Amino acid sequence: MSRGLPIRRSVLRNLADGGEYLARGLLHPVRLVPLAFLAVIIVGALLLMLPMSRTGDEGDTFTTALFTSVSAVCVTGLITVDTATFWTPLGQGVILGLIQVGGFGIMSLATLLALLVRKSIGVRGQLVAQSETHTLNFGDVRTVLFRVAKIMVFFEAATALILTARFWIAYDDNPATALWHGTFHAVSAFNNAGFGLYSDNLIGFAEDPWIIVPICAAVIAGGLGFPVIIQLLRGETRIKDWSIHLRLTIYGTLLLLVAGIALFAAFEWNRPETLGPLSFGGKLLSSLAGGVFPRTAGFNSIDYGAATPETLMVTNVLMFIGGGSAGTAGGIKVTTFLVLGFAIWNEIRGRDQVTIAHRSISSSSQRQALAVALLGVAAVVTGTMLLLMFTDYSLEKVLFESISAFGTVGLSTGITYNLPPSAEWVLIVLMYTGRIGTITVASAIALSSRPRLYRLPEERPIIG
Repeated sequence: MSRGLPIRRSVLRNLADGGEYLARGLLHPVRLVPLAFLAVIIVGALLLMLPMSRTGDEGDTFTTALFTSVSAVCVTGLITVDTATFWTPLGQGVILGLIQVGGFGIMSLATLLALLVRKSIGVRGQLVAQSETHTLNFGDVRTVLFRVAKIMVFFEAATALILTARFWIAYDDNPATALWHGTFHAVSAFNNAGFGLYSDNLIGFAEDPWIIVPICAAVIAGGLGFPVIIQLLRGETRIKDWSIHLRLTIYGTLLLLVAGIALFAAFEWNRPETLGPLSFGGKLLSSLAGGVFPRTAGFNSIDYGAATPETLMVTNVLMFIGGGSAGTAGGIKVTTFLVLGFAIWNEIRGRDQVTIAHRSISSSSQRQALAVALLGVAAVVTGTMLLLMFTDYSLEKVLFESISAFGTVGLSTGITYNLPPSAEWVLIVLMYTGRIGTITVASAIALSSRPRLYRLPEERPIIG
């Protein structure tokens, strides 16, 4: 007995040490954010599986609920069932809540609630919030979280007010219905989710500027990213005082918007399947929507199944790039795309340093941009190959669907409704990966990295 007791103590101590090590690993901010998203997705799926959340019991209830929950939490907008008819008001309310939580960020919301209740926050909580909000200074977390919440409430309330008034006055909705529709689409727009309460999404409003313009404005605001909005609200209006991140996001957003709108109009202006039957003003509005919505919003005012291959290709590019960092948009982000573009330009010019607006970009930022872009390409290519294996659709449509899922956009050529369960699971993984970020996934897998205390001999392979 005297010999067995020390052995049992040793075993218990080893188990305790192992449990503590596992807990530290799981609670690390880089891993906790993906786990938190996963937990909310599961809760959302369970709520959507309730009989009172659905109007019927047809189809695979579990897969449908899980797919919708992932799409809502990851603010994507891809759907396998009609949101307007399949889900009851309770189910639609669950979807709205999941969109709001997914847009604000699981851990950001939890941190904000902790601040409101306890008026304090621990070190680990601040690290988690930093990971979610991309704040640079440790002491900024508390202030940033409150500002993010205020920004979201302001833009969503302003958009909801305009939409509610329009639905009430122009479409004969009763006040309660108008308020519900206005609020739902405002939250969906600012969070770049793309869920709609109409079976044709926004096609029925293609010529209504009081619907399209506010939704486009909310999409752009949410897609800029909270750091950009906060800097602008601080009064940093002089361009020479702008940070590199602000310059890249603003200029990149304007460039992609102008290019997207112009190319969409050029390819679809006179086509009878899309913009042809619309008035001149309607064509302009739909062209605006065609340049804005692919920036990860997912609303559509035309049938993308009838769009030209050129339009789909332009949309693919816009969806993959996405919006601004640390916002509600998806994709690899505008800053990533432009940093890589400037790196290529400086390499062509034979410069050792990558410079933007008289500032040099660190090599670590360049490597991170390259990692995000290549991981994004790998995710899209893998997803496209799997969808080709599991379905009979063309490469054009499957590629569009994969990029839309990874970029958390939600646009579709119409094939999502008819995908087999295996293909739906591929899109689920792509949406989840695209929302939490490829770089977060990579960091979560390889959590610890130690700098080398030595340098290996350098060699230059032949490039190109």
